[in-house]
Amino acid sequence: MVSEDQKTGREIHGRLDRTSQSIGHRHAEEVRQNLASPLDGILAYYDYRISTGPLEGTNNKIKTMKRQAYGYRDNEFFKLKIMAIHLAKYALVG
Repeated sequence: MVSEDQKTGREIHGRLDRTSQSIGHRHAEEVRQNLASPLDGILAYYDYRISTGPLEGTNNKIKTMKRQAYGYRDNEFFKLKIMAIHLAKYALVG
């Protein structure tokens, strides 16, 4: 079952596709090709509203902690900090 949002998204993609073909520019063609393959995944967002944003944010926090933790002697403490990262209510600064 295709939602109204998906139908609208497909219509917008179709217009973008036709416009990029009519332009005939190399970069417009690249954008068109890059959007064609993951289109179903992009449009599925409108049905399920699941985002990887929180996961990407957690990964970014871990990378920041890793840079700040360079030289820690105790790896177990670092692991505990990673496990408790979701409890942090503050921004990591460095």
